[in-house]
Amino acid sequence: MGESTPTEAKYEVPLPLVEVGVSRLDQQIQGGIFVNVLAINGSHRKGKNTANMLNIVLEEAKAEGADTELLEITDFNIKPCLSCNRCLRKTSCSIQDDVQVIANKMMEADAVILGSPVYFGNVTGLLKMFMDRTRWMHMCQNLLEGRIGAAVTIAGLRNGGQEITLNILERFLQSHGLMVVDSRNVQGGIYNIGAVGSLYERLEGEQIRWNSSIFDDPLVLHQCRQLGRNIVKAIGKWRV
Repeated sequence: MGESTPTEAKYEVPLPLVEVGVSRLDQQIQGGIFVNVLAINGSHRKGKNTANMLNIVLEEAKAEGADTELLEITDFNIKPCLSCNRCLRKTSCSIQDDVQVIANKMMEADAVILGSPVYFGNVTGLLKMFMDRTRWMHMCQNLLEGRIGAAVTIAGLRNGGQEITLNILERFLQSHGLMVVDSRNVQGGIYNIGAVGSLYERLEGEQIRWNSSIFDDPLVLHQCRQLGRNIVKAIGKWRV
């Protein structure tokens, strides 16, 4: 892949007046303004619980009219940051690998969702390596400024580092200039800190009983669906 300086996608198309009975997002789509929601699965295992959580978020966003895509971090060749500090001077990276492919998709998106399981109180190693490699999108200029961001995470234990990991992911997105939304329905009660899951079901004596997947946990399913709706709503507000 040749070296090139990425350019930020432009979204400066004026919106039509709001029609009665037609949602703002519907009008954007009718006017040729496409809404693109991108999810990146940082799990080392494709198609498992983190991917399922992200897909539920995307399904809800798609039901609201958005175009969606899920990227699996394991499908890409991502090398570690060399700390060459080229990105302190230019909005480009000296390493030629698949990071540019993911970065282009992020810059084309209206919203970016990150997902990570918790292996040891933090984001996964592969996802952290990718996060480090996005310095060139941040150091000289915030190339993702103005987009919507969100995160999901899951651990085996009930309190296995999900809150810490969620904070890391959301802070990363905020540093890149994204407006982070959470999974709360502002018209209802609060159920959790965000779209976080656990495979813990209950303790019987000294034996933990585990859920087989996130689909055994109605709370995380509810939170993921609400997060999808919140993302689309936030995009609509941003484009006014």
